[in-house]
Amino acid sequence: MAELVYEIVESIGKFSAEGSAWKKELNLVKWNNNAPKYDLRSWNADHTKMGKGITLTKEEIVALRDLLNSADL
Repeated sequence: MAELVYEIVESIGKFSAEGSAWKKELNLVKWNNNAPKYDLRSWNADHTKMGKGITLTKEEIVALRDLLNSADL
């Protein structure tokens, strides 16, 4: 199995904690030297381990933002 290469280009924010060691974050991440995508997942404190998450293009994150803004939350 090939090694996963990633670089957190920009940390946008943390919004939830699972215990004390893991935090859910929204980051802009480069995966395997591809163009950066918005990434939502749990990370450990030093970003060496990650949980399952989702990646979104700029267009997808804008559509999600608009959807959430129009939702009655």
